[in-house]
Amino acid sequence: MGTEQKDEIEIDIKELLFVIRKKLWIIVVAGLVCAAVVGICTVTLIKPLYTSSTMLYILNKSTSLTSLADLQLGTQLTKDYKVMVTSRPVTSQVIKNLDLNLEHEKLIKKVKVDNPTDTRILTIAVEDTDPYMAKAIADEFARIASQRMAEIMDTVPPNIVEEGYLPTRKTSPSIIKNTLIGDFAGIFVACAVILILFVMNDSIKTPEDVEKYLGLNTLGMIPYFSQNEDRHKKKKRWGKLQKR
Repeated sequence: MGTEQKDEIEIDIKELLFVIRKKLWIIVVAGLVCAAVVGICTVTLIKPLYTSSTMLYILNKSTSLTSLADLQLGTQLTKDYKVMVTSRPVTSQVIKNLDLNLEHEKLIKKVKVDNPTDTRILTIAVEDTDPYMAKAIADEFARIASQRMAEIMDTVPPNIVEEGYLPTRKTSPSIIKNTLIGDFAGIFVACAVILILFVMNDSIKTPEDVEKYLGLNTLGMIPYFSQNEDRHKKKKRWGKLQKR
């Protein structure tokens, strides 16, 4: 019985593959259409984003470069500063200085603060639809955060290692990436719809289906011809008689 079930499953898989192969042109067209639609929407509807970043170097006024403990202290301070960069006092001052029509929550979504491993460097990256605004916000964050850190931590202000640069290339969205995603999505949906329709179709199509689902043996088959096919055959036969 286990062997019969196994054979039945293999036959079903072959049937599914046959259906996919038979409807391959539909799947290809669906993939191309979805890829084109997603690509056009990416270009026309989604605004491109530009990223500008600046770097701060954290060094406490009492820190020397000869002591491992001092280096560890500097690293710990860097982690504290990382949290302070996106604090509400800093964002509020940035919004005020640049006259931004943004709230604190929306502004911090544009900002990403990173601290490379085993360094005292803070990278402040800002993403915006306007490249000039991205640079301006990044520079202002570095300046305000540096002053705020010096006041709170009672230390020298972090040095600005690198000011924000004017981005010339957009960082997102990626037209190629979105187009490929649309292509795969179209192919997947087309395959899913074709397979679901095939599985839900319980009509008898072949003599094998009669034996498989009804458990009956077929004694014979009655061919079916459409009216057009019948006329075509009659014309063909009449043409042969005329030639004789």
